Amino acid sequence: MSVQVRRPTARECEQCGRLERWDDDRDAWQIVIEDGEKQPGNPHCIHEWDINGTFNPLDGH
Repeated sequence: MSVQVRRPTARECEQCGRLERWDDDRDAWQIVIEDGEKQPGNPHCIHEWDINGTFNPLDGH
C-alpha cells in the first residue's frame, strides 16, 4: 500500500477569521468569497492559521 502526502485545501486565521482556499489553477491561496463578498478578515493582521495538529498529511496508510 502506497502512502500519499496531501496538503490542506482550506485555512482560517484564528485571530481575525480570514478564510482562504487553495486554488490549483493559480497555485496559490485565495480569499474565500461568500455571498459575493470576499472574507479578508483584518488586512493588518499577522495571520495565525489554524494549524493545530489535527490535519493528517498522510493518506492511505
